[in-house]
Amino acid sequence: MATNLFDLTGKVALVTGASRGIGEEIAKLLAEQGAHVIVSSRKIDGCQEVADKINAEGNSAEAFACHVGDMDDIAKTFAHIREKHGKLDILVNNAAANPYFGHILDTDLGAYNKTVEVNIRGYFFMSIEAGKLMRESGGGSIINTASVNALQPGQLQGIYSITKAAVVNMTKAFAKECAQHNIRCNALLPGFTKTKFAGALFTSDEIYQTAIASIPMQRHADPKEMAGTVLYLASDASSYTTGECIVVDGGMTI
Repeated sequence: MATNLFDLTGKVALVTGASRGIGEEIAKLLAEQGAHVIVSSRKIDGCQEVADKINAEGNSAEAFACHVGDMDDIAKTFAHIREKHGKLDILVNNAAANPYFGHILDTDLGAYNKTVEVNIRGYFFMSIEAGKLMRESGGGSIINTASVNALQPGQLQGIYSITKAAVVNMTKAFAKECAQHNIRCNALLPGFTKTKFAGALFTSDEIYQTAIASIPMQRHADPKEMAGTVLYLASDASSYTTGECIVVDGGMTI
């Protein structure tokens, strides 16, 4: 009998940074596979638009605003999930901050704090709250969006690259300590992907051509091309996979 290892029917998934780009595509794909998706980002309007698209396709979603750099917002989000759903099966930490693009020596404290608060502290405490819910209900899957910059620092993206390297080790730390609770934790490391978030890399033809020249597939990625890896990590197809950081970069880091 054929089985669908990617079936998420009955699962509740929270996707942060889901109002556009990679997060939106992840939310749509998880919903297509049967999950009820909580579409989250800082601003409710963008979240609601994505949730409406998902529901219009006959799938299931709701919008809930959460700024993962705000501890009060994190608390409110998980209070809502606990009250409405009583469980969380999948967390996709995808929201990120990259407010500064420039020489590392010119990084100011404001840019440093914002990047760390979202990319490290936000992921950490989102994972803690999700992990507590998952522990109560018998397990779950946490997926962190890191970056190939975690492996090779991006030019003029110093503090962002540093935080993404922290996400890689955070992923492994949660995987090691939470496996006993049937909680898996893995990471997606996207390469050169065309999103509004990565806009600075596309506005300069010189930077763009330099990036493309380093990619064996000779092109950038579409956000949709990141979603399949997250589906694998969220589903039973990856039931024995934890602590892994999967690079999806067209061969750039070969």
